[in-house]
Amino acid sequence: MPNIKIFSGSSHPDLSQKIADRLGLELGKVVTKKFSNQETCVEIGESVRGEDVYIVQSGCGEINDNLMELLIMINACKIASASRVTAVIPCFPYARQDKKDKVGSRAPISAKLVANMLSVAGADHIITMDLHASQIQGFFDIPVDNLYAEPAVLKWIKENINEWKNCTIVSPDAGGAKRCGGVTSIADRLNVDFALIHKERKKANEVDRMVLVGDVKDRVAILVDDMADTCGTICHAADKLVSAGATKVYAILTHGIFSGPAISRINTANFEAVVVTNTIPQEDKIKHCNKIQVIDISMILAEAIRRTHNGESVSYLFSHVPL
Repeated sequence: MPNIKIFSGSSHPDLSQKIADRLGLELGKVVTKKFSNQETCVEIGESVRGEDVYIVQSGCGEINDNLMELLIMINACKIASASRVTAVIPCFPYARQDKKDKVGSRAPISAKLVANMLSVAGADHIITMDLHASQIQGFFDIPVDNLYAEPAVLKWIKENINEWKNCTIVSPDAGGAKRCGGVTSIADRLNVDFALIHKERKKANEVDRMVLVGDVKDRVAILVDDMADTCGTICHAADKLVSAGATKVYAILTHGIFSGPAISRINTANFEAVVVTNTIPQEDKIKHCNKIQVIDISMILAEAIRRTHNGESVSYLFSHVPL
């Protein structure tokens, strides 16, 4: 593949390396460091003039530092005469702050701010995965390819859950039910039943009570969501499903953020397995929790990069896992 360069930010070098290996490319030379006053410094170590540049940086870990590093890398490539700069952001930062939550509130719409920052830095194209709200694509005036983990999730379910034909796919909240590539879509493609948990919140990150809509008695329940942060919701949901008669409970999440008490909650919850993709590095989490399993989605991102570079359609990836 001529005229293409892939650079890795410091948020998830393992994923960047897998993508580069899949494409048969070397990662570009880049040095990121911090000055003593904590300013981020980036040096691109090779020519990018006239090249199609892809920068892989996920919204995880030290989110603000990593976002700033991505913006600086985009800008460095742009002013070094790269022909096109694509930001590959497997987990989009600030995606949950996508709207004003209450009428007349002074809440920011930070996802729009991040979109503006990426555009001003010089990004020509964004590749991301399972956006928390698909309208974030409309915050940009540049093309955004929102890929779905759904094909990889379907493959994992069929290969790892023997009783998958007798399962119920469960959304832990109403928002996830209608999300593109979400719960109803997975239930339809497996031709199984669907259930919903309605939760009432008194304040953010705390669930007050839950109501199950649908039947899971004597079935395997598979909770599907786009992200899990402190895991309060999915652990509550697992208890609810077991008390409603589910034989086993699995959770499948695209972005396993697992902050705060998440790992200890998963360890004590009624899960057979908690399955996440590697949009966020999970090596440290796996050491402390043997229930976590990881689906590798590097081939989906790599194929999206290859197709984008060659000017091909990426819509095939919405329903297929590349071989």
